[in-house]
Amino acid sequence: MSTVTTTYKVTGMSCGHCEKAVAEEVGGVAGVTAVQADAKSSLVTVTSAAEPDDTAIGVAVDEAGYELVGRT
Repeated sequence: MSTVTTTYKVTGMSCGHCEKAVAEEVGGVAGVTAVQADAKSSLVTVTSAAEPDDTAIGVAVDEAGYELVGRT
């Protein structure tokens, strides 16, 4: 089974706690198998079983308290 890796730009992350909050919320989106959040670059890399639902990713980022700018 193949995987899809998608990178998103997220604003507002500034520390490890921010990274963890985003990773936990995005990790709960259906189909997501791994999340790597990096506050320094403001990038969130999502690995999923299929093309991720950008709307669901945006809602998860919002739930964590940050803003999804879009894909990079």
